[in-house]
Amino acid sequence: MLLNRRIIVGICGGIASYKAIDLVSKLQQAGALVDVIMTEHAEEFVRPLTFATMSHRPIHSDLWEPSGEAAETHIKLAEEAELLVVVPATANTVAKLAHGMADNMLTAVALATRAPLLLAPAMHTHMYTHPATQANLTLLRERGAYIVEPEVGRLASGEVGIGRFPETATLLGAIQKILGQHGDLAGRRVIVTAGGTHEPIDPVRYVGNRSSGKMGYNLAIDARDRGAHVILISGPVALPAPYGVELHQVETAMQMRDVVHSFITNADVLVMSAAVADYRPQVAATQKIKKQTQHEAMGHQDGGALTLHLVQNPDILGELATTLDGDGDASRGSGGISNTPAKKRLIRVGFAAETEHLLEHAREKLRKKHLDLLVANDVTRLDSGFGTNTNKVLIFHADGAMEDLPVLPKTGVATAIWDRIVPLLG
Repeated sequence: MLLNRRIIVGICGGIASYKAIDLVSKLQQAGALVDVIMTEHAEEFVRPLTFATMSHRPIHSDLWEPSGEAAETHIKLAEEAELLVVVPATANTVAKLAHGMADNMLTAVALATRAPLLLAPAMHTHMYTHPATQANLTLLRERGAYIVEPEVGRLASGEVGIGRFPETATLLGAIQKILGQHGDLAGRRVIVTAGGTHEPIDPVRYVGNRSSGKMGYNLAIDARDRGAHVILISGPVALPAPYGVELHQVETAMQMRDVVHSFITNADVLVMSAAVADYRPQVAATQKIKKQTQHEAMGHQDGGALTLHLVQNPDILGELATTLDGDGDASRGSGGISNTPAKKRLIRVGFAAETEHLLEHAREKLRKKHLDLLVANDVTRLDSGFGTNTNKVLIFHADGAMEDLPVLPKTGVATAIWDRIVPLLG
């Protein structure tokens, strides 16, 4: 995504400028060509050598150096840039950018470039909330600039409030989203489900599974980076919310089903990577079940044993095969609904986590649920499945074709899956 992308990072004179070192380093590690421009006051906080070391490129700062080369350089930088990122965007630089001033290398490049502008304001709370700063940010937004809002936290002054510099992961997410906005999923609306579901036994315990949600979250991020509007419906996971993704958190299979159905009408793609629990307790106890409790409505204890009565959860993809395909339209074989004016063409992708008979179970699931693609993996492998950062998957197509992918990072598996979905969109 970032390989060989030309990004300018403008460093302003704020105490948070040292945090931008990590951003430049991460961009360079991802293969981006990063040119750093420092204002005069930024050099008082961080030495240019630090950014030169992290970017592996020369630093630009003095627009008025005597040779006159900077005058040519700032135009060259402006023309080659694909994105201009200003971090931390101080109140002073925000004001200059809003009013078209060009009195240093950074503001001159900003005025000369046609690349998108991304700002991450960081300053004291009162400076950020001041009407002048807010008016300047509003003006920049109206001109098409992207603003990553500062976070709430402890500031350099020791106070707690809004104005804290965003985390590197947030900035990287914003950068990737902007650079990918015209990708092969631009204008598409996709739904991704992720994680497992928790089916409550009582207020303390639940029936669940080992899904970490990593596969689904990587699918959501990759779709975002291709320009899609992503709706991520997630069960309980220990993962941060991806930047630029519409996140809906649920707990149970019934809740996930309801949210999926609420968004499905206008969706182009549904990727059901969540490990939805097949069963739930028939009745969830209203209070914590004690060891000596007898004759619970949802089970009973006999000689120290507890019996749970489980009922089957709805099959979300199975239901869609019925409700969307309606009268059993088979014009696409086992692939799903036809492309008619009466029905929106929804691409449906399922997942199968298996421990045995992988090929048979996967093909049966693909056929019964009328899927376009099914991604299957053997979760007994140490390098695949729940909780790992890698996955070994087979991809089954509606026409009967099967692809056996090598072990890949889950980021790579996500890319491979979207590479196969995009052609199906036509």
